[in-house]
Amino acid sequence: MHIAILGNGIAGITAARHIRKKSDCEITVISAESDHFFSRTALMYVYMGHMRFEDIKPYEDWFWGKNRINLVNGFVTNIDYRKKTLFFNDDTTCSYDKLILATGSMTHKAGWPGQDLDGVHGLYSLQDLQAMERHSEGLKKAVIVGGGLIGIEMAEMFHSRHIPVTFLVRESSFWNTFLPREESAMINRHIIDHGIDLQLETELKEIWGDRSGKLKLIITNKGEKIECGFAGITTGVRPNIDFLHFTPIEYDRGILVNDYLETSVPDVYAIGDCAQLRTPKPGRRPIEPVWYTGRMMGETVARNILAEQSAVGSTQSPVTNHQSLVTYDPGIWFNSAKFFDIEYQVYGDVQPNPPANHRSIYWEHPEGRKSIRIVYDQPKGHVLGFNLMGIRYRHEVCEQWIREQTHIEEVLPNLSLANFDPEFFREYEPAVLQLYNAQTGKNIQPASRRSLTQVLNFLKRPVNA
Repeated sequence: MHIAILGNGIAGITAARHIRKKSDCEITVISAESDHFFSRTALMYVYMGHMRFEDIKPYEDWFWGKNRINLVNGFVTNIDYRKKTLFFNDDTTCSYDKLILATGSMTHKAGWPGQDLDGVHGLYSLQDLQAMERHSEGLKKAVIVGGGLIGIEMAEMFHSRHIPVTFLVRESSFWNTFLPREESAMINRHIIDHGIDLQLETELKEIWGDRSGKLKLIITNKGEKIECGFAGITTGVRPNIDFLHFTPIEYDRGILVNDYLETSVPDVYAIGDCAQLRTPKPGRRPIEPVWYTGRMMGETVARNILAEQSAVGSTQSPVTNHQSLVTYDPGIWFNSAKFFDIEYQVYGDVQPNPPANHRSIYWEHPEGRKSIRIVYDQPKGHVLGFNLMGIRYRHEVCEQWIREQTHIEEVLPNLSLANFDPEFFREYEPAVLQLYNAQTGKNIQPASRRSLTQVLNFLKRPVNA
């Protein structure tokens, strides 16, 4: 069986690796972006001089040949799903038995006048990084449009080269569609402290260029003209699916897939940023362009393709009944990022505008660059989520507390268990417990070392024990 994978990001490569681990199928990975898989989240460190491009490739170049994974640097222009054939822009073709679409995302542009001028770019692909590098020499001013994670990465990149930055954010506070009010305010301060010209409640209206087609200035919705040599469009990403127009594949904002990551066309699957779940799990979004969800989708689709292969010629029920297949389950929500030098982690359900039954204990360090938020259900008391700024907690500990609906008054005395590295960093967990006691009038005490050991052993047990 020949499995073709369109896209060499984390989703596609994870699928290829897991298929190879458990089968002898022929595997071909196709990408027009780069010869080899690289860590997309590390592109900023190449620009900042902390790493070379070779350093952000998780596998040596010889890995692919040794593991019999064929790599093709090519651009697919058409797909014949009936004949199971891919057509490339150089008039070559590639046949397949199973096709995995893992084409990722592309920068979302809102149709501004001038958005296609030279000097207007996003930050998603290797080509975007090359464009930033090309325009940075002698650059006197950069404008970044959009207040998300990619925007603040781009701001840090330019800041590392002492290039002045104006940051346009449509919302009244940075990323307040995801961050609670206090954490969003913390990042506002941090951006300004780094010398970034943060303009809140400000949107891009037009982009002007010179006669040669190069960016000259931008105009905001407030009428301000800002001269700049680079405009970073970081208003989000959208699934890279334009090539699917007028094809049998059903799509909405992304390629529509069922719980098994199957598309509307037999033997074709979609995973990663380009996939849109028809029935997402409660509390999850249909499209989640996040590194770890792409990795989980890659592993799931590999298991299902190999289960289908095993079913062919066996005596078990037809795979069309989805027996032996596994459903995609992203588990408990998790994300992490970095706002300059403030690390960010979120586990579970932490909402900027929470429902009435959500309560939270929020502690912030006096210096204003560290905070711990624990969200819990008020009537029942069990924890729902953790939001951390400048402090790292153990993933498995937080996740198990959420999964098992541990009561807030059991979590707080044992909170030190989640501390990532207490030997080298200060512990702030006693302050969180003290704050909770002050707010509730209770006198809960930290767990003893013996109790902590017992709880740690409890957390290490199998989930279904």
